[in-house]
Amino acid sequence: MRRQRNAKIVATLGPASSSLPTIDALFKAGVDVFRLNFSHGTAADHRKRMEAIRAVERKFNRPIGVLVDLQGPKLRIGTFGNGPIMLRPGASLRFDLDPAPGNEKRVCLPHPEIFAVMAPGLQLLLDDGKVRLQVERCGDGHAVTRVMVGGKLSDRKGVNIPDVIIPLSPLTAKDRRDLEYGLDLGADWVALSFVQRPDDIDEARGLIGGRAAIMAKLEKPMAITRLDAIVEKADGIMVARGDLGVEMRPEQVPTVQRRILRACRRAGKPVIVATQMLESMITTPVPTRAEASDVATAVYDGADAVMLSAESASGQYPLEAVEIMDRIIHEVEHDEHYRTLTDAQHSEPRATAADAISHSLREAAHILSATATVIYTHSGSSSIRASRERPEAPILSLTPKISTARRLALVWGLHSVLTQEITDVNTMTDLACKTALDEGFAKPGDHIVIAAGVPFGQAGTTNMLRLATVWASPPGPRRKS
Repeated sequence: MRRQRNAKIVATLGPASSSLPTIDALFKAGVDVFRLNFSHGTAADHRKRMEAIRAVERKFNRPIGVLVDLQGPKLRIGTFGNGPIMLRPGASLRFDLDPAPGNEKRVCLPHPEIFAVMAPGLQLLLDDGKVRLQVERCGDGHAVTRVMVGGKLSDRKGVNIPDVIIPLSPLTAKDRRDLEYGLDLGADWVALSFVQRPDDIDEARGLIGGRAAIMAKLEKPMAITRLDAIVEKADGIMVARGDLGVEMRPEQVPTVQRRILRACRRAGKPVIVATQMLESMITTPVPTRAEASDVATAVYDGADAVMLSAESASGQYPLEAVEIMDRIIHEVEHDEHYRTLTDAQHSEPRATAADAISHSLREAAHILSATATVIYTHSGSSSIRASRERPEAPILSLTPKISTARRLALVWGLHSVLTQEITDVNTMTDLACKTALDEGFAKPGDHIVIAAGVPFGQAGTTNMLRLATVWASPPGPRRKS
């Protein structure tokens, strides 16, 4: 099965999309990576979904990526003794650590870490920013705030503080249990919530130990102040626009999204644009024109993948949401201006052997009008660097490791194929030509460009470029190259 597009689709599984037939249909419709959201569902639910994904993978003989998304810390207020309260602009509300039910004058905020960074002038956003308060004075374990934007407030609503780094690990005790369980299930990517600083990536990597790649979710404005360092540490980035939109002004989000995409492209790190992409399709069979434009903009800007959340997890039209997202991507990538924009976003290669080979592969494929570029990879890094170059010709990524093939399902333009180990240049060329033929990327007489590393079988050694002409393959003689 070959996708006729480069940008990938991530779809969240949930109550609307947990059966084997539905997951099968979603994959055929265009899903490249399935997301298991550990904020919802039981361990048994996630195991059943993983088993169904792997059954579909075996049926179609195509690697499918699985992204386990950890919940992260949830900062919430306490409860109210007499039901929801109504806060009026200008009113005063005290927060403290007392677990007793609150009222219109005070409420528990059971997070000492928040009080540790509290200062006059800071804003507190409650209930996804619907209620806004400003700190007037604070002390040990308490703060008095003034209501700037009022509204109804009920039990256990979320709290956001956009202007400070909160001294919290991104991994709660629940996350650590979920992480171990997700790794045991065979997760290919782990999405890390509540990332505020580069050190958060180090903490997660120490626990993961190379068993999965790390997708840092950028949902805190303070993370944007350390953007390049976080991108450098992570294996991939998710632009979590819903949470970003709570803690920053709505008009800032598009600019920040584009800034993140540019940083990831420079670094050669895959990036997902997520949240509310086709949200109206939770309840309607077609998206709004604004939503279609939103998906298209992410593709024009160079996103590796676009993601469906509630649309596919709990919506009424999960299959239709995938189908329309697939069609939007296809339409964008066939726009005559798409290649011009893609080339304009091209970053200069770094002074490394891998970048020199990847850059040369792109140029050679263009000069020869090659129908495919072929990358041999163990860890996946060579294929990701080739993807960063955005060559005109499709990218065939050949690897002997199923774990690598699954991780690369997320990356722009990569069509991963599980192959045997190669031991010499002749085998390398023959296998590349045969795979290009078998997978429908070339026909006899077409040119392909091949990148690999010598000595063969070692990760991180990409240092060779070879040009080949694909010939029909009757038994006996080798193809010419």
